[in-house]
Amino acid sequence: MNNFVSGLILLFERPIKIGDWVVTSSGEGIVKKISVRSTEIETFDRSSILVPNSELISNSVTNWTHKSRLGRVTVAVGVAYKEDPDQIIEILSKVPENFEQALKFPEPQVLFTSFGASSLDFELRFFIPDIMDALSTRTQTRIAVLKAFREAGIEIPFPQRDIHIQPADMNMLTKHVHTNED
Repeated sequence: MNNFVSGLILLFERPIKIGDWVVTSSGEGIVKKISVRSTEIETFDRSSILVPNSELISNSVTNWTHKSRLGRVTVAVGVAYKEDPDQIIEILSKVPENFEQALKFPEPQVLFTSFGASSLDFELRFFIPDIMDALSTRTQTRIAVLKAFREAGIEIPFPQRDIHIQPADMNMLTKHVHTNED
């Protein structure tokens, strides 16, 4: 009964509609069908998720395209600790200028977000007119960032671990060696 009532709410209030890009606790994708009991969401892998309508009414749902298709693209970037943060911000600020789909307003932002385990962490944020293009825009942005960093000699680090080997207790080592020979 709960799913039926929730289905009626979805059909009349229209918090989600066919074609919307939604994120639920059950998954993420494009709404393909809304029926009285459940809603079909097609994932980006082309599988179908049938979500009970009561879940869409009682739980949090992100609808990327509810009021407009305008959306923000966010790309996280890490650089080596030896790099100059001001130079990184300057380089990243110029990246959206090369994309036709990057809007000038709201203005793109570059944020220094964290001192990471292996890197200084930044975020490049800018808006595009159609959030459905976000995945390809993020890819293009990462390629542009990589090329700009290579031109400027900026190092993108990889996770590193330091291993410290403690000298073994010779008595324990001798016992272990004798045990293995037996």
